[in-house]
Amino acid sequence: MHIAFSNTYATLPERFFTLQHPQKVAVPKLFCFNDDLAHTLAIPHASTEKLAEYFSGNTLFEGSFSLAMAYAGHQFGHFTMLGDGRAVLLGEVLDLAGKRHDIQLKASGVTPYSRGGDGRGTLGAMLREYLISEAMHYLGIPTTRSLAVVETGEEVVREKSHKGAVLTRVASSHLRVGTFEYARQYGGQKNLKALLEYTIARLYPHLEAHPNKALAFLQAVMEAQVALIVEWMRVGFIHGVMNTDNMSISGETIDYGPCAFMNAYNPKTVFSSIDRMGRYRFENQPVIGGWNLSVLAGALLPLIDSDEDKAVEKATAALEEFVPLYEQKYDAMLCKKLGLERVDKEGKALANALLGIMQQKGLDYTNTFASLGFADKEHFVSLDDALKAWHAQWEHTVGDTASAKACMRSCNPLVIPRNHLVEEALVEAEAGNKKPFFTLLHALKTPYEGYENAQLQTIPYGVDVGYKTFCGT
Repeated sequence: MHIAFSNTYATLPERFFTLQHPQKVAVPKLFCFNDDLAHTLAIPHASTEKLAEYFSGNTLFEGSFSLAMAYAGHQFGHFTMLGDGRAVLLGEVLDLAGKRHDIQLKASGVTPYSRGGDGRGTLGAMLREYLISEAMHYLGIPTTRSLAVVETGEEVVREKSHKGAVLTRVASSHLRVGTFEYARQYGGQKNLKALLEYTIARLYPHLEAHPNKALAFLQAVMEAQVALIVEWMRVGFIHGVMNTDNMSISGETIDYGPCAFMNAYNPKTVFSSIDRMGRYRFENQPVIGGWNLSVLAGALLPLIDSDEDKAVEKATAALEEFVPLYEQKYDAMLCKKLGLERVDKEGKALANALLGIMQQKGLDYTNTFASLGFADKEHFVSLDDALKAWHAQWEHTVGDTASAKACMRSCNPLVIPRNHLVEEALVEAEAGNKKPFFTLLHALKTPYEGYENAQLQTIPYGVDVGYKTFCGT
């Protein structure tokens, strides 16, 4: 099986990676393969047996130059040396449009960065990433994607024994804020500069002629992260573990561990079992995004200006743009969810009033907006008596309700990966029943269609009480 691999990341100094083959697995068996994505990436068709051999890591691709990437990161606010502890980068491919993508095997075995871990992943964790990353793609949110999941025929112990699996992940790059932290802490200024030059050439080539590349780069990453987090807030997505090593420089959602979607609107919602203090709760995602950018700024200081005081001054001035930029983008998004194409004081007040009712009454975030945009007035106001007065004010504000609803229908999804359906799909897959997984995956590909599909909209009472998600490591 031939794929036209290259590996530009390997042109960086050797400090940034370790050459590493994936570890072989016992009995590779293909669980799912993303044919649409494979076509986009010009990956040739092959038998399920051959796909399982290659995308488990048992057979090496000709031309692949596999490696594990080194990086560091702040995990829950604490700096740690990290790296690909259970992943290898097979290489890079150009898609049909000429865009470069990383192809990585996740849960491919032990590497020098495993820190005592087993380097493996459970079938459930790999399928969760497949489902939710594909859902995010079809929701129109920048994300890594999933190409394949291969069962390994081995058991993986995470409190109890689970089936093992390997995920093939596709990304614009796997460069992270933590990669720059690593370069600053362990690589010296020469290596830090090499990383910056490489990253700009690959992801932000329009900055190559800028007189202060490092500062312009910080601003570009900030804009990408603001746009991404606003999209998360639009659909009620909670990443769950926004450590700096999980923050992609490209502005894509990466590392779907203890992630989940909010049902009943509550800005303090947190599902991650490891986020005991609620650091990464729904309402705190923009705050943490800004915090992570400050860490990136700190790593870039020597390249922003040789005078440290001036570098801090310039970086601080850039970071001060984060809050007004986020608020501008967030307000525009929220108004669009109401069908308002302009952002003004009245529109923002209307939006915040609706969110207040939703929080007080425990109304579903997705279904409330969907009902406003897709259902008739009687259905919407039937959700709660408090919505009657609000709806009258909304009608007065928007004027042309038909035009407003047309605007809303590209912004408010009807179908999201509901937590209980995701869990059902994962449990059934572990038991050998693939049907719930593929049924849900199919529905997630058309998130703005199918309002009549009540099965995907109805939330069982109390389903999220005590609900926890896990990172899979």
